[in-house]
Amino acid sequence: MDSKFKSAFLALIALWVAITLISFPENTLEASLRGVDMWWGTVFPSLLPFFITAELLIGFGVVRFIGVLFEPIMRPLFNVPGVGSFVWAMGMASGYPSGAKLTARLRQENQLSKIEAERLVSFTNASNPLFIIAAVSVGFFHDATLGFLLAVVHYTSNALVGVCMRFYGRDNEKQQKGEKRKVTLKKAFLELHETRLKDKRPFGKIFGDAVINSVQTLLMIGGFIIMFSVFTSLLRAVGIATFISGGFAVILEALYLPSELALPIFSGLFEITTGAQLISNTNLDSLLAQAIGLSFIFAFNGFSVQAQVASILAETDIRFLPYFFARILHGILASGLVILLFPYLYTNQTDNPTISIPAFLTIEPTSSFSLYIFLQETGPIITISTLFIASLIMMHRLKSNFR
Repeated sequence: MDSKFKSAFLALIALWVAITLISFPENTLEASLRGVDMWWGTVFPSLLPFFITAELLIGFGVVRFIGVLFEPIMRPLFNVPGVGSFVWAMGMASGYPSGAKLTARLRQENQLSKIEAERLVSFTNASNPLFIIAAVSVGFFHDATLGFLLAVVHYTSNALVGVCMRFYGRDNEKQQKGEKRKVTLKKAFLELHETRLKDKRPFGKIFGDAVINSVQTLLMIGGFIIMFSVFTSLLRAVGIATFISGGFAVILEALYLPSELALPIFSGLFEITTGAQLISNTNLDSLLAQAIGLSFIFAFNGFSVQAQVASILAETDIRFLPYFFARILHGILASGLVILLFPYLYTNQTDNPTISIPAFLTIEPTSSFSLYIFLQETGPIITISTLFIASLIMMHRLKSNFR
C-alpha cells in the first residue's frame, strides 16, 4: 500500500509541475535563465578546476600522502582518516557539493569505510568564501564586514558539526581500533608511491577521465540548479510559498525574530542564492536577524544542494540521512554562533552599512568582489570551452573503441 501511495504521490507532483510550467511560462523562463546564468557564469568555472585537480591528486596518490600525515589530527577530532583533511579543505575552498563528490570518490577508492564516509560528508559540504563574502555580503548587502562574520560562523559551526558527528556509528566500528603507527614523511611517500603504481592508467587517460568526470558532475549540478530555481519560482507564483511562510512566521515570532524573514528563509530552504537576495531586500532595524537567517540557510545548504548531494551519494553505499541530520544541526549551531559573535566580529553596526574592513581581515573584500564579477563575465566562455574539449575527448575515445 505504501508503495502505491508513493507512486501516486510522485505522479501527482510531476503532473503539478507540468501544469504549473504551462500556466506560468514567464516565471518559468525567468527562473530558468537565472539558474543557467548562475551555473554557467559562476558555478561551472569556479568548481571545474577544483574537481579536475582533485581527480588528479587522487590518481597520483597525493591524497593518500596527505591522509597519512594528517591521520593524527583528523582521527582524534572527527574520527575519520587523514584523507578527510583533503576533502575538508577542498570543500571549504570550492563550496558545495565538492565535499560529497570527493567523499564519494574516496569511498569508491576504499580509502574510507561506509561509516567514515557518512561522518565526513556531514561536515565537508560548505559554502565557499567567494560566495559568502563577494556574492552575498558585498553584492547584496554592500558590507564586507558582514561577510567576515558569516564566514567565521559558517566554518566554525561546520567544524563543530564534525566534532559532534565523530560519535556517529561508533557501536558499529569496534574493529576500527588498531595500533597507533608513527607518522613519517617516508611512510607517507611510500603510500603515495604504492597508490600511484596501483593505477595503471597513463597520464593522458587519467587527465581525460578527470575532465569528463568533472564535466558530467557539473552538468548534473546545473540541472538541479535550474530545476530548483524554477520550482521555487513556481511555489511563489501559485501562492504556496506565501501560505507556508505564514507558518514559518509563527515559529520566527516564537524565537523573537521578525516575521518579515519568513518568506525569504522559506525560499532559501530551496535555493540559497534566492533566499539570500530576498533577505537582503528585507527592511529591518537590526542586521542581526538577517545574519541569523543567512547563517541558517547557508548551513542547511538548501534542497537544491541536498538533491545534488543525494544524487552523488547514490552512486555509493553512503546514506543520505546522516548528512541531512547534520544540516539541521549545522543550522542550529550557526544561528547560535551568530548571536554570540555578532557584537565582537561585526564592527560596522550602523543603519546604513558601508564596506569596512576589520584589521584582522586578511583578504581584501574588493578583490573578492572583483573576482566574482570577473567570473560572471568570463565564466560562460570557460564553460563553453570546457564542454567543447570534453566533447572532443569523448569523440576521440569513441573512435578508438570502434577501431
